[in-house]
This record gives sequence, C-alpha cells and structure tokens, in this order.
Amino acid sequence: MPYVVGLTGGIGSGKSAAADEFARLGADVIDTDAISHVLTAPGGAAIDPIRAAFGDDVITSDGRLDRARMREIAFRDPSARKTLESILHPLIRAESERRTAAATAPYVVLVVPLLVEGRDYRRRVARVAVVDCPVETQIARTMARSQLDRAAVERILAAQASRDDRLAAADDIIDNTGDLAALHARVAALHHEYLAAARVV
Repeated sequence: MPYVVGLTGGIGSGKSAAADEFARLGADVIDTDAISHVLTAPGGAAIDPIRAAFGDDVITSDGRLDRARMREIAFRDPSARKTLESILHPLIRAESERRTAAATAPYVVLVVPLLVEGRDYRRRVARVAVVDCPVETQIARTMARSQLDRAAVERILAAQASRDDRLAAADDIIDNTGDLAALHARVAALHHEYLAAARVV
C-alpha cells in the first residue's frame, strides 16, 4: 500500500484548494466527498438503500440524492443522520480503499472532511494534515460560495469537530489565513516531506 496522508479541515477552511495543489505537485488525491457524490448520483450504489430508508422525498426527479433536503432532515434528526452515515460510510470506505490500492503516485492524499470525527480513518493514514483558519473566516467563506445563511453554516460547524479538536489531532497544520500563494508554499513544503517519508516506507 502507498504512503497515505489524511487531509481534513472544517467547512470553508480551504481543503479543496490544498488538495488541488497536492494533486498539481504529483500526489494521488482521493476525495471522499467526490466519492459520495458518485454514490448518490443517478444509478449510484447508495441511491436504492437511501430511498428504502428515507423514501422518494429525498430523491430528485432525475434519480439523484436531493442533498439540500437530506441535509435538512439529517441536521434536524440525529438518528436520520446516523442512518445515512451507516449507508454511505461503508461504501465510501470500500471505494477509497480500492482507489488507494490502485494509486501509482509516490503518496496518496485522502481528503476526509470528517476525519477527526471518524476515528477509523486515523488508523488508515500515516499522517494527518489539517487545513486551518479562524471560525469566522470559515463562516464568511462558506456564505460567500453557497446559498446558505449564517445560521445554516453554524449548524454545519456545530456538527463537525471543533477547531481545537482538529488541531489536537493534526500531525501537520496548513495555515490558510493568508492568500493562495501562502497556502501553496505550505503545501509545497509538506509535499517534499511526504515524498521523503514515502521513500522510507
């Protein structure tokens, strides 16, 4: 198996920008959110079990998961969220493991938004890199890029690990309070460290 780095961070922290730069530098990036979107697209492996658990109301007319509707249900009802996770997480894990095993780059970056919350992922990675910025920055960025209001963003933040918990779990911290050039410089430095570590494994 290749050397695997787990990349995480709260909503609006800049995980995607960091992951894109790791990919540009030559890492194989496996994004569990992207896998989730494939699983919940029309014909995706998660659609039938989600329909069985939640009914047709959460499936759009073209056969994909209505993510906004599902998000609303999951945040209102913790048991619904657990049911959804029990459907999605095993499928995401299986596909991410398949892609990791097939990777050909010197190392893999496994992007997991809820890495700190899902303890199992910690055992699957050699390092945890956390993209970090102040909570107010997360809120502002998320509101700017989405149609969510502040209250909705705060509900999402409340369902995620706290900033302190993520930082406590981090082996490496990618500070994203500055501009894109600063983020890229930090990613480049870590890229060289991960290349060296991968050669030792």
